[in-house]
Amino acid sequence: MHTPHTHPPSAPRRAIPQAAGLLCLALAGIALHPLAHAAEGELAEVVVKGNYNNAVGSSTAASEGTVTAKLIQSRPTLRPAEVLEFVPGVIVSQHSGDGKANQYYLRGFNLDHGTDFATFLDGMPVNMPTHAHGQGYSDLNFLIPELVGSIGYRKGVYAAEDGDFSSAGTARIQLMDTLPGSAVGAHGGMASLTLGENGYARALVAKSTALTTGTLLAAVEAAHNDGPWTNPEHFKRFNGLLRYSLNEGGVKQSLTLMAYTAKWDSTDQVPQRAVNSGQIGRFDAIDATDHGQTRRTSLSWNALKAEDDGEWRASAYAIGSQLKLFSNFTYFLDNPDTGDQFEQAEQRRVFGGSLSRMWTGTLAGRATQNTLGVQARHDRLSPVGLYTAEGGVRTGLTQESRVRETSVGLYGQNDTRWTPWLRSIAGLRTDRVNVDVHSNITDNSGERSAWISSPKLSLIFGPWSQTEFFANTGWGFHSNDARGMTARVTAKGGAPVRSAVPLVRTKGSELGLRTELIPGLQSSVALWQLRLNSELVFVGDAGETEASGASRRRGIEFNNHYLATPWLLLDGDVAFSQARFSTPQGEDPTVGTQVPGSVRTVVSLGATVTEFGRWFGQAQLRYFGPRPLIEDNSVRSKGTTLAYARVGYKLDARTKVSVDVFNLFNRKVSDIDYFYTSRLRGEPLAGVNDVHSHPAEPRTVRLTLNVGF
Repeated sequence: MHTPHTHPPSAPRRAIPQAAGLLCLALAGIALHPLAHAAEGELAEVVVKGNYNNAVGSSTAASEGTVTAKLIQSRPTLRPAEVLEFVPGVIVSQHSGDGKANQYYLRGFNLDHGTDFATFLDGMPVNMPTHAHGQGYSDLNFLIPELVGSIGYRKGVYAAEDGDFSSAGTARIQLMDTLPGSAVGAHGGMASLTLGENGYARALVAKSTALTTGTLLAAVEAAHNDGPWTNPEHFKRFNGLLRYSLNEGGVKQSLTLMAYTAKWDSTDQVPQRAVNSGQIGRFDAIDATDHGQTRRTSLSWNALKAEDDGEWRASAYAIGSQLKLFSNFTYFLDNPDTGDQFEQAEQRRVFGGSLSRMWTGTLAGRATQNTLGVQARHDRLSPVGLYTAEGGVRTGLTQESRVRETSVGLYGQNDTRWTPWLRSIAGLRTDRVNVDVHSNITDNSGERSAWISSPKLSLIFGPWSQTEFFANTGWGFHSNDARGMTARVTAKGGAPVRSAVPLVRTKGSELGLRTELIPGLQSSVALWQLRLNSELVFVGDAGETEASGASRRRGIEFNNHYLATPWLLLDGDVAFSQARFSTPQGEDPTVGTQVPGSVRTVVSLGATVTEFGRWFGQAQLRYFGPRPLIEDNSVRSKGTTLAYARVGYKLDARTKVSVDVFNLFNRKVSDIDYFYTSRLRGEPLAGVNDVHSHPAEPRTVRLTLNVGF
């Protein structure tokens, strides 16, 4: 077993700037000389029919694929991050206000707000390490779904390109360079207005303009929502995007500026005992002063440059973000008089980029591709902190840190077709992280570094009778919060604590097949398993590290995408998984091996109608099953079934109207459930163990008018 190694801080201080410097020079070289040795003409655009581009020969694993713009534009979403539910097996929910990052589930993981699922937007990482609220925090509220061109997804640890946060999977979201012709008028513009119940309103204006050289895409979005909550959410979101793209001379590149801001009042999860007793309703709040606000700006550049013997890919980005989040999950347990509300806040700047070179050639007379790549990012948090609060106002300091975190990943990959029916992909990835933490708690300040190497191997057999088979294996890793890496005492109480392992090993494998034996039907089956080593996880809500034992997850996925007619597309995905700790976890008397929050069964069924005369529509049913809420499985959640539907009509060539219905059957189910100790006023000082739930929104209707101009 290969485990992480730590080194004195002086070594990465030299190596990381050198690697980053080489990366910057290479990026500059591509930007300054985009036409050198380029092929004549533009890079070809690929047009794909169907909701998914999962044809035989398109992937390196049965669980890999691409979501096309057709599904993204057809399927209604309650929240922007729900575009990730188009990845088979992914569930997106929420336990707080809409401005907060969503909760994600995949392959037996409760991924919290993004841990172990890596998300990228045009090469920019969405996951935030050492985040005020949770490691790997992935907030996609800055995304405008109408501008998404595709979502490429992988599951498991088999691709050398994928590094931190990718053990369960990876989603790479690509934006459009120009608006699709079906959505706009003669001048390449579109305007959309949506109105709904509970004060919901959303307006979007977007326009793509052909310049003398290149294309300019601009979009502005504004939204408001009170939600069904007794304490209105007063959610306000504003988004802006400006994107310049150029595709000529064998070089395709884009420069994108994005800006986002939001604020909201939160209704967090509530104890079931309070609902059952009639003390509160399902949509009430215990602490009505919980709230949040956030903003984000980014500038990113991407380039793809064709060469006679392969290609270059490069990206660079700068991100600035800020978050203030007030929450109260235990009410009056720790502070019977003033309550347990706390604030998590951070200000962050991120700088990074990537560079890769792919060469085509031969190996032992066989066609081969070799790829070398480097990825680097630097996060500066000034500061990141946990504070006491009351009534939505900060009252004191628990822990505040200034953090510098730098990570560099180097990878290489060989892709060789040995015979017409055998192809291998072998890769090796090495990652290094360096953190420098200055905490108000002196004992928790310090520097730490670590490196880890991860081999990968995939074998693809076939195709035979429009069917191919896959065998994949690989090692990956998961980083821990920098504050946990240097912590020696708890933030509350100052008790001694063991520092977290910087980089935690994960190991996975998968067997699968994909077939198009039946015309129009793409089907895949994947049997998989994933092991995680023992780790310490930094809990942002407490400002402390929490022990977690080694675990193993295994499961099976069955995905089907059928082009039934030119106007009817059917999708059906089923996933079963099992998650267990290797040794019993928890505290007496509830010790066990169940992993709390792990979803066993996920089912998604969809039907999309496109251009049936002037009519169009989509229907989606998703189910995620009961989950253990405690290690001995004595407390379980109920399953959740929700249906969405859209019916639309084209009034003329540039005007259409649609009606979206969320929670079509008005099911009284939970978005998420937890089991822990909390205390309401008048209850014993020790508190009460109970299920805490955040309800799914009731049936909600929204009407949208789209006009091209």
